[in-house]
Amino acid sequence: MRLALTRRSFFGKGARDDGIAARTVGRLAKPRTPMSEIDPVLAWPAFILLALGLVMVYSASIATAEASAYTDYQPNYFLVRHAFFLVVGLTVGLLVFHIRMDMWQRMAPWLFLAGVVLLALTLVPGIGHKVGGARRWLPLGPVNLQPSELMKLFVTIYAADYTVRKLNLMSSFKKGFMPMMGVILFVGCLLLLEPDFGAFVVVATIAFGVLFLGGVSIRVFLLLGLAALVGFVLLIWVQPYMRARILGFRDPWADPFGGGYQLTHALIAFGRGEWFGVGLGGSIEKLFYLPEPHTDFLLAVIAEELGFVGVFIVVALFTLLIQRAFVIGREAIRLERYFSGLVAQAIGLWIGVQAFISMGVNMGLLPTKGLTLPLMSYGGSGLLANCLALSILLRIDWETREMKRGGNA
Repeated sequence: MRLALTRRSFFGKGARDDGIAARTVGRLAKPRTPMSEIDPVLAWPAFILLALGLVMVYSASIATAEASAYTDYQPNYFLVRHAFFLVVGLTVGLLVFHIRMDMWQRMAPWLFLAGVVLLALTLVPGIGHKVGGARRWLPLGPVNLQPSELMKLFVTIYAADYTVRKLNLMSSFKKGFMPMMGVILFVGCLLLLEPDFGAFVVVATIAFGVLFLGGVSIRVFLLLGLAALVGFVLLIWVQPYMRARILGFRDPWADPFGGGYQLTHALIAFGRGEWFGVGLGGSIEKLFYLPEPHTDFLLAVIAEELGFVGVFIVVALFTLLIQRAFVIGREAIRLERYFSGLVAQAIGLWIGVQAFISMGVNMGLLPTKGLTLPLMSYGGSGLLANCLALSILLRIDWETREMKRGGNA
């Protein structure tokens, strides 16, 4: 449901969300949060994906960890770290659940500004940590923070707040669309300097998706799509490594030891898995054939070990989770809680787009791009951001049901 269809006259320039009466906000300030009130249709798919991700990260990484001096030859290295990040993410998510959505809206500009500063710091020599030619991390003692993962969450919140504040201007290209486009292009420049093209695609999709849901005209988005296509072609032209990936994607078997190396081994993993897989732990491709099997190509290992059935279950769980996010958003918008509704749908869009790209790359449907599978792949920053997003989504659902119980719809 687009907000253009549900505007209310009380929304003026700079109006704040959520249409909650003062007495309802007062009641929400002291939330009742028993576990029985957590939405099971949202919580269970997320929990299963997190649990399955922990198992598959261990299976996919055990050979890499056992053979690397970086991990001190400990086969449980990635398992222990992933479990630690998961516990931290769930703990922080539990705390975040108690933050009201109107608080998130007030913090939106400051969170976005903090994300920009963190992205800029990664580019500073001596501060940002460089791995494999990319400078995407900030060292924090024994762990590294990847600001681009947190930026996805910050953009989600900021874009929703911007759309609500500019709701009456969404039909104006100059006043409604262009300011957000300028901000996202600036963030995109920071991401491309790292470089992190995958994160840029996800961030841009979140921001412009929220604007579309907020009422920006379809004509503007057609022009944006054309501009994005032209920009993509220019990037391929000026970046040799991107051009090699596109050529490798078109025919990976033409250069199986060069540009098509990653994709050919991912496809071999899918082929070996057949219907029911070779069994948990039985993957051959993870034994130093498939690059980054516990991060970018985790789905290929799932396909090899658990087969078509395992991949189907993963896709079904993501579909259920994303569909539930949009339902929660629609319910919030129906109660005139526009900021909350847009945040919920933006979270669904974020998880959906990133999962689609990651799966498409693993299956050879999209050009090779390093993008992790949400909730499942190894990576502390991504896992933390995902847990925070799920916590906010659960909070939106809980507040919406609280309003319904109070009869203030």
